[in-house]
Amino acid sequence: MFEQFNNKQFVNFSKQFADTAFKAHGLAISGIERAVDLQIKAFETRLAATVEFFGEASEVRDVEAARKFFPKSVSLAKSQAESAYATTQQIVDLTLRTNEAIGELVKSGYEQANDVFAQPVAAASKKSSK
Repeated sequence: MFEQFNNKQFVNFSKQFADTAFKAHGLAISGIERAVDLQIKAFETRLAATVEFFGEASEVRDVEAARKFFPKSVSLAKSQAESAYATTQQIVDLTLRTNEAIGELVKSGYEQANDVFAQPVAAASKKSSK
């Protein structure tokens, strides 16, 4: 029974597991970097629009100017909400793609490990059946 597993197989499996974990970690870090980059770009865009808005708001001196300025404030709020929604959708898509890539990596790792362990077991069972 113990002939089916040897130390070399265990060491190879451990090495393969470590390699897979390292690759998965790299994919996760890459995904996080891209998500943070998307958020920073969105923040910069929103900040620039907000600064411009408050620059124009500081020039409002009377009620008539405030009436003309009101649609701009509604437009800014709408564009900020749309931008936040679009950024969130991009991050969700990025997260899904990253998780799928990690899942495929882990799946292939388990399939390779299964093949490594299945070959000696199959050979041993053939020997015992003869």
